[in-house]
Amino acid sequence: MPDLNPSKPGNIRVRFAPSPTGFLHVGSARTFIFNWLYARHNHGTMVLRLDDTDVERNTEASVQSIFEGLRWLGLSWDEEYRQSERLALHRSAAHAIFAKGLAYRDFTPAHSGDDNQSSSAQGAWLSNPGMREMSPEESDRRAAAGEPFALRYRVPRGEGRTLHFTDSVYGHQTKLADEVEDFALLRSDGMPTYHLASCVDDADLHISHIIRGQDHLTNTFKHLLIFEGLGVESPQFAHLPLLVAPDGAKLSKRKHGPVVSVTTYRDAGFLPDAFINFLCLLGWSPKDDREFLTLNELTAAFTLENVNRSNAVVNFTEEDPFDPKAVWLNAEHIRALPVDQLSARLQPFFEQAGLHASPEKLLAVTPLIRERIKLLRDAVSAADFFFVKELPGYDPTELVPSKGGDAAMARRVLQTALEVLRKTSFDHDSLDQALRAAATSLGLKAGPMFQPIRVAVCGRKNAPPLFETLIVLGRDVCLERISQAEASLESLS
Repeated sequence: MPDLNPSKPGNIRVRFAPSPTGFLHVGSARTFIFNWLYARHNHGTMVLRLDDTDVERNTEASVQSIFEGLRWLGLSWDEEYRQSERLALHRSAAHAIFAKGLAYRDFTPAHSGDDNQSSSAQGAWLSNPGMREMSPEESDRRAAAGEPFALRYRVPRGEGRTLHFTDSVYGHQTKLADEVEDFALLRSDGMPTYHLASCVDDADLHISHIIRGQDHLTNTFKHLLIFEGLGVESPQFAHLPLLVAPDGAKLSKRKHGPVVSVTTYRDAGFLPDAFINFLCLLGWSPKDDREFLTLNELTAAFTLENVNRSNAVVNFTEEDPFDPKAVWLNAEHIRALPVDQLSARLQPFFEQAGLHASPEKLLAVTPLIRERIKLLRDAVSAADFFFVKELPGYDPTELVPSKGGDAAMARRVLQTALEVLRKTSFDHDSLDQALRAAATSLGLKAGPMFQPIRVAVCGRKNAPPLFETLIVLGRDVCLERISQAEASLESLS
């Protein structure tokens, strides 16, 4: 056997082992989060391991995408490894299994369609008897001659043996060894297969719990044999229900595109904690009907016993890539975030929109729009008028009060507003009292009085609270915009 890591397990150790073949998938992100929560809940160790031995498909861009997505989540890990740096250990382990007689060389260039295959009752390929039963002397001779070969695990056959394990989510699992094919440990080019490399690393790193997607559940029977061949105890397994589209199809990078990428959520303005909260509710629940949970609350509540067995649906449409619950949770987390932290999160979105939003002014604007946005990117359309020198053009009829108003009434309101705002202190109570008194003097209710002013200073009817908006814009900007609005009403005369 190779020299596996001599350190003692000591505690719960979990791992997230993505293959860098594309952007970070939301399903992979959920697997990472569940591993992280389990480790932190149990004061264990979180290991990040890049399973990057598939040299034909792995790219450095994918590696960077994975790290980019994980860093955005803000969840740290304790140890980091790359499988590609551990190839000598994988090969050594494979040869040790071979030396025990638990593997054999397969010199067949391609076994698909060969007449001398061995199949199960269902017709699935199980082994090549000619290779499996080849004498050690013949095998050694052909290998010494330089003939390429794959190294296959000699799965026990004809013994009536049952492979079994208890999954923390799906319960007791069994399969006859006779139904498992002689899977490869090393390919003919000497590279380790996923099965071998994953198990050798799990053994070497003393992974105590393997928490991964349900699509890996059937692989576990092969992995039990590899752990047995390595002479180590198998970790505890927990397989997570899959994330599926509304039509029940597994979420796929190829089929569903950006909707399954973590960076799509980031770029749209999801808060990491809200995204984590949403993903946790896909296949897990705290069993007390809570939906809004902070990271600390998730960590305290998380157990594998509360993971569901049924697949979790991500509800999106062609028109809207985001699940309504995800958007609702994001809005809830936005409202719960302290204003200074939210303001800092909004800053990049204004910069991307080409708007100069000074930190001081954005900090003043943030409380006015916090209740009005669901995604961070919504802040730009909700508050752009605070940060432009001139408002975009708008229809002057918007200045006319909705109920029973006309252009003449709007002009009177704006003229009065100019007079009031020139002499009134720009604080909430003073503006409130002065403008309400002006409405009374004009014989108007507050609504018909405030609408023309709001449209004049914001360029729209739907805007944050009026008095706070006036204060942030400042006297000079308000007077200039109201004057321009009054002039624009001449076109309606």
